[in-house]
Amino acid sequence: MLGSSSCKVNYSFTGASISPEIQTISIDFFETRAPLAPPITSQLFTETLKSTFLTQTSLRMVGEQGDLQFSGTITSYVSTPAAIQGDNSAALNMLTISVKVNFINQKDPSQNFEKIFSNFKNYNSSSNLVDIEEQLISEISDLISQNIFNDSVSNW
Repeated sequence: MLGSSSCKVNYSFTGASISPEIQTISIDFFETRAPLAPPITSQLFTETLKSTFLTQTSLRMVGEQGDLQFSGTITSYVSTPAAIQGDNSAALNMLTISVKVNFINQKDPSQNFEKIFSNFKNYNSSSNLVDIEEQLISEISDLISQNIFNDSVSNW
């Protein structure tokens, strides 16, 4: 006798493959533990992560105990020289942000992970970081949030 089992998976144009039994998501506030990060970093990152999931899925945001749960901290915020000119001064600087993420899939615990995600953006060394910092944080948050999205709900 031949048996079969089936598994239904929802697909989207974003590459997400989310089981139909998953309907809610909760994303905790990501506190900054990086000493050099400005206070706005936590808010920008948390809101960007929420926006990534709300715009790319049909999941409903709940305050806690979602079918998918995200928590974590911003662990590193560093600006370093990225390209050195002939006079040994930096032509470009690089802002790097790292985020430790705890992901829980209540419906499929085999998908759970704890992982550090990092990304960066280069900026001209003649720019004052304070003047462009919020824009850089926003751009880096977008990149990290997309990586988190891909690792948690895309099976590529």
